[in-house]
Amino acid sequence: MKIYDYAGEENLCGDRIYQRRSALRLSQADLAARMQVNGVLIEREAISKIETGDRFVADYALMVFAKVLGVSIQWLLGQEEKTE
Repeated sequence: MKIYDYAGEENLCGDRIYQRRSALRLSQADLAARMQVNGVLIEREAISKIETGDRFVADYALMVFAKVLGVSIQWLLGQEEKTE
């Protein structure tokens, strides 16, 4: 299967995942554990690659990232500003 990149990155959400994870003061390992509890088998190393744009993010994982981080999918994709 060929996975394409966009502007040299494998995903659009990595920067936003990093921003929100940092704001919540979660480690990459903590985020991976929360993702696993919600049914997405992912390791800390994969979180690191997602945040740097070096790993593809499946649509089902994007939904769980939004849930775990308490943001919308649109915010993760950079389509809206976060409102508290």
